[in-house]
Amino acid sequence: MKKLSILIILFAVFSCSEEKKQADSIVFNANIYTVNDAFGKAEAFAIKDGKFIEVGSSERIKSTYNSENIIDANGKTIVPGLIDAHCHFLGLGFNQYAVDLVGTKSFEDVVKRVSTFQNKNQAPYITGRGWDQNDWEEKEFPKKTLLDKLFPNTPIALTRIDGHAILCNQAALDLGKVTVDSKVEGGEVVIENGELTGVLVDNAEGLVWQHWPESTREDAVKALLAAQEICFDLGLTTVDDAGLDQQSIELIDSLQQTGDLKMRVYAMVSYTPENLDYYINKGITKTDRLNVRSFKFYADGALGSRGAMLREPYSDKDNHFGLLVTDLKTFNRSAQKISNSEFQMNTHAIGDSANHAVLRTYNKVLAGKTDRRWRVEHAQVVSPEDFDLYKNVMPSIQPTHATSDMYWAEDRLGSERIKGAYAYKDLLDAYGKVALGTDFPVEQVSPFLTFYAAVARQDLEQYPEGGFQKENGLTREETLKGMTIWAAYSNFEEHEKGSIETGKFADFIILDQDIMTVEQSEIPKIKVEKTFVGGEEQ
Repeated sequence: MKKLSILIILFAVFSCSEEKKQADSIVFNANIYTVNDAFGKAEAFAIKDGKFIEVGSSERIKSTYNSENIIDANGKTIVPGLIDAHCHFLGLGFNQYAVDLVGTKSFEDVVKRVSTFQNKNQAPYITGRGWDQNDWEEKEFPKKTLLDKLFPNTPIALTRIDGHAILCNQAALDLGKVTVDSKVEGGEVVIENGELTGVLVDNAEGLVWQHWPESTREDAVKALLAAQEICFDLGLTTVDDAGLDQQSIELIDSLQQTGDLKMRVYAMVSYTPENLDYYINKGITKTDRLNVRSFKFYADGALGSRGAMLREPYSDKDNHFGLLVTDLKTFNRSAQKISNSEFQMNTHAIGDSANHAVLRTYNKVLAGKTDRRWRVEHAQVVSPEDFDLYKNVMPSIQPTHATSDMYWAEDRLGSERIKGAYAYKDLLDAYGKVALGTDFPVEQVSPFLTFYAAVARQDLEQYPEGGFQKENGLTREETLKGMTIWAAYSNFEEHEKGSIETGKFADFIILDQDIMTVEQSEIPKIKVEKTFVGGEEQ
């Protein structure tokens, strides 16, 4: 009887001390928004080989797993790593080495910044980005006269904040032999009083850019690493770069393979006939960090530079409809070709005419095809009857455009058309999901400004009271989904990222405040305490 008692005790001891499983990392005592199908909450998770292996309560995870790396989150909020569904990652990096013109209040301010930059750098060619004439007291396009006087021999090309217009001095125009007689389909050489102003809109930019010195590989590497640092600091773990050439994509891949570039990149291939043929023949490229399966097209220009293609004339410019950047024959032929492949088509469309044309083409070539997830990038001005055409087309939208443009957009569109502009809730209702991004460096990189703009529809001074067309604001849950699982879905990656679930990449961020409950006005001030990609802190 005594021996039997000892055996029972020993059995109980061994049963209670069952060996724990080994994990690379354990995070517990956290306020976790998993963004799973139920939008459930959790307290802890375990990570192994770069993926979540279990998500649950702190008690469950600590009793089941051992690890040499145990993180007590001290009740802080954790959400999936954020995805910017439309940005210009490489462009952001290059911007770090150009004249920063964001926030200039006048053309004189622009010239002052260019002069300061050149006094310091003595560059043989000068580039800059970020001017916006809508922020100036004089809201017309600038002219090159002062740049010609101060920099007669140094080519200068200054890009408008939206990327759809550049201001050049005469030295830069001379590179492309630009004259008052220069004509470009899908672009405009702006002339005033029979003279060049120096402003080139949309496709006309190429007259100068094609003669500009190409950046070196070293320049591009520096740019990518600089952009990565900025993005990791703000909690981005995947970026959708909306327009890359073959050389840039291959550089990104090589830097990811060596471990220098840890950012996950969804690459949209910039459309050229050569790129289209090359990548369709090559097929989809997919690694843990790189996904190349889409083409980026431009239907029209931007509203701020009056290049967006409208169905009726601009309200503030007689008989001006904007610009069709890609001719419809080329666009339709390309769409048909892509529809017969596994690739996605992502098209920039701002104006209601551009949206209408893109939607009609998409719906025609995709008839009978399922789960193609073709995207309209921006979807900024949509005619009331065209929202139904979004049922099979995914909107990829940037909420901060609404709060940046709201001061002047009605001047461009009028009181009726503005009702179909920045209509994010209507787009969500039409498709059932929206992918959210920033379009940086057109807008600021911070995803918390994106979140705030989507929910509050206000600027940082909480203007306008009640929000700009607040009926088209998104809820916090919809917004977080748009920046995580829906963005992943738009990239065909919802099974590997976008939520904190077993089997997915351990991409997550720790925040200093609860983004789902903090006072609305505090959302832009949220800080990222730590960013993890594949379970590794960045």
